[in-house]
Amino acid sequence: MAPTGRAAFLAALASLPVGILEPGWAGILAANTPLALACACDYALAAPVRRLLLTRSGDTSVRLGDTADVTLTLTNPSRRTLRAHLRDAWPPSSWQPGTETTASRHRLTVPAGERRRITTWLRPTRRGDRHADRVTIRSYGPLGLFTRQGTHKVPWTVRVLPPFTSRKHLPAKLARLRELDGRTSVLTRGEGTEFDSLRAYVPGDDTRSIDWRATARQTSVAVRTWRPERDRHILLVLDTGRTSAARVGNAPRLDASMDAALLLAALASRAGDRVDLLAYDRRVRALVQGRTSRDLLPSLVTAMAHLEPELTETDARGLTATALRTAPRRSLIVLLTTLDAAPVEEGLLPVLPQLTRRHTVLVASVADPHIAHMATARGTTEKVYEAAAAAQHQAERHRTAEKLRRHGVTVVDATPDELAPALADAYLALKSAGRL
Repeated sequence: MAPTGRAAFLAALASLPVGILEPGWAGILAANTPLALACACDYALAAPVRRLLLTRSGDTSVRLGDTADVTLTLTNPSRRTLRAHLRDAWPPSSWQPGTETTASRHRLTVPAGERRRITTWLRPTRRGDRHADRVTIRSYGPLGLFTRQGTHKVPWTVRVLPPFTSRKHLPAKLARLRELDGRTSVLTRGEGTEFDSLRAYVPGDDTRSIDWRATARQTSVAVRTWRPERDRHILLVLDTGRTSAARVGNAPRLDASMDAALLLAALASRAGDRVDLLAYDRRVRALVQGRTSRDLLPSLVTAMAHLEPELTETDARGLTATALRTAPRRSLIVLLTTLDAAPVEEGLLPVLPQLTRRHTVLVASVADPHIAHMATARGTTEKVYEAAAAAQHQAERHRTAEKLRRHGVTVVDATPDELAPALADAYLALKSAGRL
């Protein structure tokens, strides 16, 4: 090649689009014309990026902690084979820490006129909607010396729902509910129960349930079975204020409260009761009303998916007024909030009579298991001080709970793992006693 031709070639090489030249190659190519020619051919044979066609399919929702599969279909309409590295970008919370690089990057080869599917596995670490970002593709020539690079917008949204880990307790609670309903040999009595049917007496039955008139008409002793009243209204109230943001273990208190609310909603709907949800701090964050038993859980998890703790003090008066408007008739109001002394004594207690005058009130709170562990610590001066601080904290919670009980409120105070079954047991106890 003549010097003028070589200079012209290198000038053209220098004018190639930014990003197609691998780092460090510019100086090498300036001194090696055959290599420069090979690179130019390699670039010319790399499949164009902007003409590629991309579409998505796959999961649109996933429970927190589970894996969602999102498939990206890539069609190569050009006459050149696509040899590419692809990055499917999503928000950082779409994967467990440290797994984003391997989960979002793919290698693929797509012959001319064909298509390929690649799957990105998402494992989100937070609730809410995760929106797909750009798809970046780097197309290589046959020799891998030069690349073409471009991006495509391929929209997709995956909604991350609450995990509902407490659903493992549902079969046991439903079995207890069937006992209350009179479908087993266990009898229950209460001022709010309804007569269900007669059956033969078996040893262990309560003698007060014997129906003497029915017994006189037949040769065997007959007893009455009772079932709790149905079609009661339950309002689940989630406090999404400042105290719900405190982390207990690896998650905010709000997450444990939502899990307990889901178990109670599933149980109550099976019992024939109507369940509504209200999330509130200084304004309504979520409201679910009038759902059938079939639609209840999907509606609740969808409403809870976007809930996040707000770093503001909860307006107890506003919460009470909203709860009273949402439940105009006698209901069971389940308030999932804190038992810390200041928010309860300054906020909830002054307005509590407005709720208890018309409704049955149950307050459920998430306890920190680390506090119980600290209370048993011994051996060093530091641990003794920790134990004293933990004991003082527990005593304050007990005093706050007692003040609520003196107003006729049922109180459930349990750790995140125990809150959901404890709340379900409290509901069943109220139902058995006819207090709903």
